[in-house]
Amino acid sequence: MRERIVIATRESPLALWQANFVKARLEQAHAGLRVELLGMRTQGDRWLSTPLSEVGGKGLFIKELEQALLDGRADIAVHSMKDVPAELEADFVLAAIGFRDDVRDALVSRSGRKLDALPQGARIGSASLRRQAQLLARRPDLVVRPVRGNVGTRLGKLDAGEFDALMLAAAGLRRLGLESRVTEYLDVEASMPAAGQGALGIECLAVAADVRALIAPFDDPRAGACVRAERAVSAGLGADCSAPLGAHAEMDGAGNIRLRAVLAAVDGSEVLRASASGRDPGALAAAVVADLKAAGASRILAPLAHPAPTGRG
Repeated sequence: MRERIVIATRESPLALWQANFVKARLEQAHAGLRVELLGMRTQGDRWLSTPLSEVGGKGLFIKELEQALLDGRADIAVHSMKDVPAELEADFVLAAIGFRDDVRDALVSRSGRKLDALPQGARIGSASLRRQAQLLARRPDLVVRPVRGNVGTRLGKLDAGEFDALMLAAAGLRRLGLESRVTEYLDVEASMPAAGQGALGIECLAVAADVRALIAPFDDPRAGACVRAERAVSAGLGADCSAPLGAHAEMDGAGNIRLRAVLAAVDGSEVLRASASGRDPGALAAAVVADLKAAGASRILAPLAHPAPTGRG
């Protein structure tokens, strides 16, 4: 058995919370195991002046971490599943998906007003085309502006008056102890979450059987099935995780999954919805993808296509 595991992690407060959370679980599950963190800055952390949709999507947050796995500097990487591209390269595997928290989006407003009570022309900060599209479909009068940086940086910009409100993931706020900042939790039908939102993923090299064995106890089959269904919608549409696409799956006590997805034009002028129910995550995603394509998904996705980023550093 291994005596030491190194976790590659971004250095944002939320990423460090997630890495330390997994570190504690590993040490609890495997007596005598020494777990260390390797903090790193990624391309996504450095390119803060450009919207992610213009520079290659959220996959830019994991490339350096994956390189550390390939180089042997780290054994695992911990991710927010909503930041992980729908398809991994063959060298890597998500050995565990679990610890899913609140999947909803949350509104944090400076005035304490909820979304429908915000004044006309209110300035909303969001780094997500998915949130922007759904916000404008509901409130076309709003002005949605990109905002990057970690959660604390974004809240600082809100408090300084740069925005009237922010849209953030409820799970991130909860994990950072910032629930008190939430003005309103938005129902998934009002703001369909990103695929995998609220769940953590633990990635390692596909050939690292010993590492995979250490991680295996943290895999949650129910959460994993739902997340796989959501991610398969993105993969089926050829959409990365910066696209204006939301997907959410829920499993009932009998193992039946209900999968819903929303694809919306960035300006909110068109919203496509699809849903399916059953037990097979892949089949459900295929049905939802077929319905979205039949409804005209290419009209929305084609203008957003961009060249894939090259290299890992």
